[in-house]
Amino acid sequence: MTKLKTFFAKYWLTFCIFAGLILLYVYVTEQGIANSYLFPSTEAIKKAFSENSGLLFLNMLSSFKLMIPAILISLLLALALGTILGLNSRLRDALHPIIYTFSVVPSILLSPFALLLSPNFWVASLFLIVYGTVWSTLFSTITGIMTIDKRYLDKAATLELRGIKKITKVILPAASPSILAGFVNSLRSTFVMLVYAEMYGAQLGMGFFVKKYAEFGLYDKTWAGFLFMVIVLVVVMQLFELLKKYLLKWTTD
Repeated sequence: MTKLKTFFAKYWLTFCIFAGLILLYVYVTEQGIANSYLFPSTEAIKKAFSENSGLLFLNMLSSFKLMIPAILISLLLALALGTILGLNSRLRDALHPIIYTFSVVPSILLSPFALLLSPNFWVASLFLIVYGTVWSTLFSTITGIMTIDKRYLDKAATLELRGIKKITKVILPAASPSILAGFVNSLRSTFVMLVYAEMYGAQLGMGFFVKKYAEFGLYDKTWAGFLFMVIVLVVVMQLFELLKKYLLKWTTD
């Protein structure tokens, strides 16, 4: 009961804002203020959601089949390269300008090359998502390792920790607040690139569902798909926030 009270005390304003937005939408649609074609009634959206709930979840699973491997690959690349560059100042100085140059190139601009050079659309989408999301975690890993408190390194030297053991037991845990902060931004970028990739070539996926029915002019289904995608994004981000708090429970709030 205490946790429930704490939760509502923390998020009551958030709930009020969301409720206000919903009531505003209901008002402008029922009063005919908004375009009824582009902004269908809440009843129409609710009906579209209930009629297509199975298809929405099928599209969600298809999106996850692409998103999860992309997240894992980008995370592994960022941790591996970020750790090497964070620990080696000479290599960092030589490669940082090159990495920064590649990072400012939008992955969307590379989509024609990815589609032509990849064996199939799934591989092209995977490349674009990884390319668009790896940079934030990579730079955060480099920065986190560079700014580790020297006391941690001195204690590691005292305990004679070296190699992989030193990296996994001291360096990465000490840099984890910075790494996880960068990964949050990467996760948001992952959804953006996922939706873009699905809108321009996929046969399933949350982005594909929204684009498909928007092209057909069925905006009740378009809104249902859009709201479903937002809910999924919020749930995923909240789950990650819980994981982050668990991993960083040794830090101060």
